[in-house]
Amino acid sequence: LPPSSLTTPLPTRRTLDPISNIQYDEPAPTMKLHLLALSAASSTLAGTEAFLQPLSRSSSSSTTALNNYKTKWSPAAPSGCPHAASASTTFSAPSSPMSTISSGGANVNANVNYDAIRAELKLLMDNPSWDDGSLAPIFIRLAWHSSGTFDAASGTGGSNGAGMRFENEAADPENAGLDVARAFLEPVKRKFPEISYSDLWILASYVGLEHTGGPVIDFRAGRVDHVDETYWKDMSYGRLPAAEKYCCPHLDDSNVASTMDPETGTVKGWEGLCTHVRNEVFYRMGMNDQEIVALLCGGHVYGRCHPNASGYAGPWVENPTEFSNEYAADMIEDEWTLVGHGDTWLDAQGSAELRPAPGNRQFVNQVHGKVDDKPPNQMMLLSDMILAWDPSFRMYLEVYAEDEAQLKNDFGITFKKLTELGCGF
Repeated sequence: LPPSSLTTPLPTRRTLDPISNIQYDEPAPTMKLHLLALSAASSTLAGTEAFLQPLSRSSSSSTTALNNYKTKWSPAAPSGCPHAASASTTFSAPSSPMSTISSGGANVNANVNYDAIRAELKLLMDNPSWDDGSLAPIFIRLAWHSSGTFDAASGTGGSNGAGMRFENEAADPENAGLDVARAFLEPVKRKFPEISYSDLWILASYVGLEHTGGPVIDFRAGRVDHVDETYWKDMSYGRLPAAEKYCCPHLDDSNVASTMDPETGTVKGWEGLCTHVRNEVFYRMGMNDQEIVALLCGGHVYGRCHPNASGYAGPWVENPTEFSNEYAADMIEDEWTLVGHGDTWLDAQGSAELRPAPGNRQFVNQVHGKVDDKPPNQMMLLSDMILAWDPSFRMYLEVYAEDEAQLKNDFGITFKKLTELGCGF
């Protein structure tokens, strides 16, 4: 969470993994108090005339179908929310094409047997004791979050350094639960002490992607670990994306539908959230809109959210341990309902795993009262849905929904770029 949220952790629970015999503290539940954003939002896409935003819903419903009709959208139109957002920071979208995959690194340790480490990591990947039976998703998240702190203007952050080993970066609530990933990798580090933590975390994500049918990415070694926490003086929280930042807040978990715009089916203030994801997070790193969509479509096909960590609940896709374009396709094709913690009807319909923690909202692919032909439980964060609501994002979303091979290629290139930011390669 960025500074716009307060978090009060509850006690942790000590857990023993039966496969690896690693003990770890299960991430503590959190109670989040969202503060009101103080400024009004403006879109970075002024001048857009029309785009395919097929949102169909009645004013009394929180359900939206994303493939029904075309509507006009004006970035200057009021969102209906006084907190509609956005940061005073301005960035320009990079215009250069996505980089190509290459290998080699300036600080490669010749004593490291990377093939042996790859083989060791492959042995870790399938683990029936963890989530959906695979550690690949949490290794991918560890690599993403360690890399996603990069700031192009100052040159700080990024995967180089493995700062999450230290208290301040590990305590960022957006990193909740990643202590588990680090614990599972610790025996590999002990067996191969020559490899830096920074390199190990990224290599583990690459092996995880390959093991689950994702892109095969050339690994470039040479990251150097921070020796202590002095690097943090140039860092800050809020560099990682927040799922609801600048959206109109809701205070009543039993009435999240009131935060929906009845005319468009979008969440009030979504433009501010879009500006946060685009400008405050990805443009800050040097990414463009295509790379943003490629990363989210490829990365969020893996794993699930946990209410006791992020505060959100459930998997994005039906098969969260293998690469696909299901995230993009389902976002466009499925019917999505906005829910909060108070939507207990989810429990009665066999979808209790999709009910977020108090104070949080998310979309689910379930409809209240519809139990026939019930789809597998899936969810989308508000920060996911902006890909369907924003015209620039949506044009890439539609490409990836139709073309899994294109997504696999673009995600591989962009994930490599993400994990090498700030490394000096």
